[in-house]
Amino acid sequence: MPPQYKILSIKDANSVESICKDYGLTKDEFGELHKRCVAAKSTAYCPYSQFRVGSALISVDGAYFSGANVENAAYPVGTCAERVAFGKAVTEGHRKIKAVAVSTDITPPASPCGMCRQFIREFCDLSVPIIMFDKNDDFTVAHLEALLPLSFGPEALPPPGSRSV
Repeated sequence: MPPQYKILSIKDANSVESICKDYGLTKDEFGELHKRCVAAKSTAYCPYSQFRVGSALISVDGAYFSGANVENAAYPVGTCAERVAFGKAVTEGHRKIKAVAVSTDITPPASPCGMCRQFIREFCDLSVPIIMFDKNDDFTVAHLEALLPLSFGPEALPPPGSRSV
């Protein structure tokens, strides 16, 4: 049976404070991630699915990055919001991420897709919190490890040039 996630209200200050303490975030960081991922959702280009997604992340250095999904008439070519945000962070030199937030227009909150989970894994420790907001600003949160069990990351691969063909 899949794990059950508790849905919390952003209006419940005690819940937000508890989550921040449990996941190593300040209330300001949590609030900024929420604000940025919701705002990013409004920039989504999704004429085919009409499914808006916004994402925001904070690097271990305190820099914020956000992104929205960008679809394409050739469906597999589209890019998810999380990968847009990570692309911005990585290309600006931020490769260690402290927390990730995602916002959608549905309820309950939606998690990142499988491809994004693996992409997130490239730049995050398994303990990084993934905060998922729904259309009502209710949320749930899980460590990356809970969303991507038995994963592998760059540390599991041989160093470049170390394998002979």
